[in-house]
Amino acid sequence: MLLRNAVLFEPESGEFSEGDLLAVDGRIAEVGRGIRAPSGAQVLDVAGAVVMPGLVDAHVHVTAATGDLAAMVGWSPSYVTAHAGRIMRGMLERGFTTVRDASGADYGLADAQAEGLLRGPRILFCGKALSQTGGHGDSRGRGTQVRDGHSCCAGLGRVADGVDEVRVAARDELRKGAHHIKVMASGGVASPTDRIDSTQYSMEELRAIVQEADAANRYVAAHAYTARAVNRALEAGVRSIEHGNLLDDRSVELFVEHQAFLVPTLITYWALKQEGMEFGLTRDNWEKVDAVLDAGLSAVDRAARGGARIVYGSDLLGGMHRHQNREFTLRAEVLSTVDVIRSATSTAAQLLGMVGEIGTLRVGAHADLLVLDGNPVDNISVLAEPEHHIRAVIQSGTAVISPVSYS
Repeated sequence: MLLRNAVLFEPESGEFSEGDLLAVDGRIAEVGRGIRAPSGAQVLDVAGAVVMPGLVDAHVHVTAATGDLAAMVGWSPSYVTAHAGRIMRGMLERGFTTVRDASGADYGLADAQAEGLLRGPRILFCGKALSQTGGHGDSRGRGTQVRDGHSCCAGLGRVADGVDEVRVAARDELRKGAHHIKVMASGGVASPTDRIDSTQYSMEELRAIVQEADAANRYVAAHAYTARAVNRALEAGVRSIEHGNLLDDRSVELFVEHQAFLVPTLITYWALKQEGMEFGLTRDNWEKVDAVLDAGLSAVDRAARGGARIVYGSDLLGGMHRHQNREFTLRAEVLSTVDVIRSATSTAAQLLGMVGEIGTLRVGAHADLLVLDGNPVDNISVLAEPEHHIRAVIQSGTAVISPVSYS
């Protein structure tokens, strides 16, 4: 595929240039002016449209078809897969060509996408998140005593307690091909029995999980809200903090010291408060949203001012997935538009260990491209409102949302 007469936007440098882009065998082969079309190439004259790398969402749950996560434990895997296929298609149509699943997706979904059986973003998965008993990944209500560890069925978490047990759990997820390990290091909104302000897992358990990931050349992402939970996780060697709404100045120092990443998910709290109960969130969990709703934006501002690296995440559930791109608008209240775009491209590639592969227009990268009808640096709504501004989505050199015409 050859794109002609494009305004090429490279997020890492923030620079625009006029020229052509050639994709061969799913990779960017040449960028410049006057590129000659190889025999048989599809040629698209974009007539001055902005072309940029495909977007990355580093915190999704492609299997989360409902806000009632506890109910999913009893769902048929085939039913969950059908929902996941629909959710993934929506993400791709919104411009997200790569996602990091933060628990729920497994090697089956990743393989199905890679083989073209499901249309959606490429998936970097962790399998099931590790949770202590009564933690954010323990879906049992107070009246349920039996713990079913059977791993065939839907659900986002698995319970493991003690250093030996968490090592086994981490090794098991790595055995199944996990790109990263997810650990629940604090309480959360959608869990039935914990408090938002709790810390979860001992330092010994956290360090053991990090050791296992490091031994496999992988890393750990930690769900954490309060400064106490965030700081413990960073001190244990966790590479990315998910959410981090209640972090403090010491947290920011630790992000910089450990070269870690913050993955805020601002849009999910707005969506949960507005629509959560409509899409399955229980009233008790809905009432927990207030503890983190207003703090997220100030946490992003504090982290950015302190030099922490910030990555795009949405964390939406059920019918709320459609709000995925609104995160751009929220972040732009405290960050420059270039930095917001980098969080979903070049900075995300750093976290995912895919620098030069995604989030860039460099030669050799995956030919994941968006053709836009406006300049997202001047107007972030170009990305926040994809239904109005994305003319084409190209993944691995193939148009998955077709432009008007080829020549």
